Order: sequence, then structure tokens, then C-alpha cells
Amino acid sequence: MRKAEIKIHDRTAGWLTQDEDGYHFIYDTSYLKLHDAEPVSLTLPLSDAPYTSKMLFAFFDGLIPEGWLLNIAEKNWKLNPRDRMELLMVCCKDCIGAVSIHPIKEEDKV
Repeated sequence: MRKAEIKIHDRTAGWLTQDEDGYHFIYDTSYLKLHDAEPVSLTLPLSDAPYTSKMLFAFFDGLIPEGWLLNIAEKNWKLNPRDRMELLMVCCKDCIGAVSIHPIKEEDKV
């Protein structure tokens, strides 16, 4: 299983995981309690219920670079262009906008 912390404006908003059943996104419970909590996207409204999909959620997939920038990332970091979760975790740590992706390393998992 692979896991990433999803931040909005440097606050932990939720967790994105990938396992043999697909992709799962869940908002952090403390984030949901904030009076100014914002959804990650309109397609993932604030909810305490987890979201599940066989494919990477469109919002997160849209953060992955395309074209020449993706080619550079694939070559320099030897990434598999079909591994969308890996591309997201490697290329989207410092995205333009409010959302950022922070990979959780195996040794960091509790």
C-alpha cells in the first residue's frame, strides 16, 4: 500500500492511499472540524466518509505534469509513466495552487 498526505495551504486535509482495491481518499477528522475547511476539489466535497475509485481521482490525476515536463520527470527519476500514484507523489510535492502531495514513506507509517 502507498500513502500520501494531502495538504491545503500547508494544513493536513486528508490522506490518499493506493492498494490492491484501488485508490482511497479520506479527509482528516481534525481538518473537517475547522471552521474554514475547504474541499480538496468540488469532486471531493468535505465528508467524513471515504472516497474510493479503481482509477486515480481526476483531480489528483490532473495535478500530474504533461508533455515535455512529464518526459523530463520520467527520464530524470526513472518513473513508470503508467504508475499514476508514483508520478503524483514524486512530481506534485510543490504544485501551483493550494494543494500539495506529501508521500508517506514506509518507515513513517504508524
